[in-house]
Parts: sequence; C-alpha cells; structure tokens
Amino acid sequence: MTALRLAVIGLSGCGKSTTSALVAEFAARHCLRHTVVKLATPLYDLQAAVYDRAGVPLAPGAQDQVLLESLADAMRRIRPDSLVADFSARLAGVDADIVVNDDLRDPDVDAPALRGLGFRIVRVTADPETRAARLAARADLTRADRSTAGLDRIEPDAIIDNSGPLTTLADSVDRLLRSWL
Repeated sequence: MTALRLAVIGLSGCGKSTTSALVAEFAARHCLRHTVVKLATPLYDLQAAVYDRAGVPLAPGAQDQVLLESLADAMRRIRPDSLVADFSARLAGVDADIVVNDDLRDPDVDAPALRGLGFRIVRVTADPETRAARLAARADLTRADRSTAGLDRIEPDAIIDNSGPLTTLADSVDRLLRSWL
C-alpha cells in the first residue's frame, strides 16, 4: 500500500488539529501506521530558543503566533524553500501508512512542494462564531492570521465543514479516508 499523505489546512480554530487526531484514531482502528510531520518544526524550535534566551518559560504546545510568523518571514527571506526542504528531509525518514501535515499555509512554495510529494489537501472550515469560540478557549500567547492570508489560493482535494459537533467531523473524516484508501 502506498502511503496516504494528507495536508490539512484551514484558519486557526477550524479544527485542523482535531481532524489530525481523528485521522490518527482512524489509523489505529484499521491497524495502519500513522504519523504527523509538521512544516513548522524549525519555527517551533526557534520559538523555544527565543523564549529561553529571553528567560521566559514557554508551556509545551504554546504558540506565540506573532513570533512564529516573524520567524517564518525571516527564514523565507533567507531561503524561500527552507521550511519545505527541512520538511522533505524529515519526511524521507518516515515509514507510515498515513502521513498528516496540519500546518501548511504557504501557497507559493510549500503547497506546490507538498503536492509534488504526493500530499492531498483537505481544507477544514468552520463558521466564524464557532471559530471565535474555539480560539477563545485556546491558550495561544498571541494570535495572528497573516500567515493564512493565502489559504484560498491552495486548491483543496476535499473540504470538510467543522461547524457542528465532533461526531459530524469524525463521520466526515471517516468517509473521506475510506474513499481514499
């Protein structure tokens, strides 16, 4: 079986991480090997280093989105394909039946590269009120949407609405994965 590679995209609060977790549950139920490979791993590493040098503790999983966008801008200025090159190198060492990326944002360099690596794009959407409620419940240090400004330029292979209950999202993910495997 050739690995199914999925890039889950969407605005903050739409449910990308939840969708990724549902893919992991699907894989476990079907005895499939699963992994998540993040494009932004270098950014998270740099964020941790910046907070460490600043002498400020950073909770695991915390995101300073303003800082992360600045770091991404700097890396892309220095080398436009730096994030996807790092991603590709890490992906080469992955042995899984289902590979998920849930932090694709760049339509110009990263999205075409992921397509070239065999990724199918799944866009997760949610109505503005639902997104706002989810974002209010998160512990992000800062929020920024500039990095997702080009999402509409990434053509999805499938769109899943996540405005309703978790069971509806789970059913949508299950149907999509069954159709692609």
